[in-house]
Amino acid sequence: MNPSSKSGGCGSGAMDPGRRDVLKFLAVGATVASGAACDLEGFFRKSFRELSPADVRRMVTSWERKYSRQYGKSVTVSEAGPMDGVKFGYGLDLSRCVGCRRCVYACVEENNQSRKEPQIQWIRVLEMDKAHGIDINHSDVYYDAAEVPRPGKFYMPVQCQQCDDPPCVKTCPVGATWKEKDGIVVVDYDWCIGCRCCMSACPYGARHFNWAEPSLPAEEMNPKTHVLGNRPRPKGVVEKCTFCIQRTREGLYPACVEICPVGARKFGNLLDPDSEIRQAMDTKRVFILKEELATHPSFFYFYAT
Repeated sequence: MNPSSKSGGCGSGAMDPGRRDVLKFLAVGATVASGAACDLEGFFRKSFRELSPADVRRMVTSWERKYSRQYGKSVTVSEAGPMDGVKFGYGLDLSRCVGCRRCVYACVEENNQSRKEPQIQWIRVLEMDKAHGIDINHSDVYYDAAEVPRPGKFYMPVQCQQCDDPPCVKTCPVGATWKEKDGIVVVDYDWCIGCRCCMSACPYGARHFNWAEPSLPAEEMNPKTHVLGNRPRPKGVVEKCTFCIQRTREGLYPACVEICPVGARKFGNLLDPDSEIRQAMDTKRVFILKEELATHPSFFYFYAT
């Protein structure tokens, strides 16, 4: 079956012909290299995860050459996998966040998001009234303030919740998105057909579609990338926060955690009782966004006691 015919009613379901040609070329190359006489479409339907390590390295090397030529700098594409005994968790202290949006723009720079027309942002900061408490329906994501925090307001950043039971994964008709062992939900940009079913299924509005060819100036391109993270994405695919997979699998904090000027963001290994995230969970009031949906997020909100 042609993958694009499985898109259902959630979008156009049309795969970009140029991208399909590239994937077929890669599949042919891998097939010829291995000497296997498999069916091309059958091979094509298999996801990136099912390729051999040698096939993956070959593809990654071709991407590194392509991006290095395109951006005029040496670009690396990591394929680092999950670490044993690690399940990432994220915490955000609502009592500390001041709504400065530094996290939003640090994320854009780190993850090679489109800069304009439109600028794609994986983090949204919602401004709410203290008098009304958490009320997403009446929050303001476009607040324009000369200074923050504004009197009578508080701020709630929202991004991918890296759910343990992610509805976005269940709805993808081609298996282009899945949850890794370390808890990060990822997208195979070369397998995504752009149907946007995952966007409809996500209750947090955390997925974003590239309606136009992403605008990423060469001088602003972050050359340290991950195959399932911040490598450049084409027009017509969905993207989202990956906890900065290119950083966290190297033992670094996500960019949004590093940039936060008030220490509102915490990150670490949920399986380690001495980690920062576990310490915060043990000492603060912990909340989950839309708990009634049973998505079981790995993203927690704190309120300091």
